[in-house]
Amino acid sequence: MKLFIGLIFCSLVMGVSSDGWFSFFKEAVQGASDLWRAYWDMKEANYQNSGRYFRARGNYEAAQRGPGGIWAAKIISNVGEYFQGLLQYLGSSSEREEDQVSNRRAEEWGRSGQDPDHFRPAGLPKKY
Repeated sequence: MKLFIGLIFCSLVMGVSSDGWFSFFKEAVQGASDLWRAYWDMKEANYQNSGRYFRARGNYEAAQRGPGGIWAAKIISNVGEYFQGLLQYLGSSSEREEDQVSNRRAEEWGRSGQDPDHFRPAGLPKKY
């Protein structure tokens, strides 16, 4: 646990720009909110093969906030990937490794500022 907290703190210190701590934390909170909204929209849409689009969209919107948003998106994505791997190890998840790689690629695509509509499935309502 101490190692995990240390890694979080070090990545936080490394991610802070000259804009200051307050703006970084504000961006991080807003970025986390963007990821939550994308997750909630994915659950609400309940549309087949839309997970990569919502992952890319959430990371894209978080990255638009600035360095804090990018940091939050990376941390949340990595923690989600860690828990998914843990569930696979325990036998509670059926997600395949190629799906995890594809999801990671969608998240990185969004964080890099590229259009998340690249992953948008045909027929997904315009609301999303």
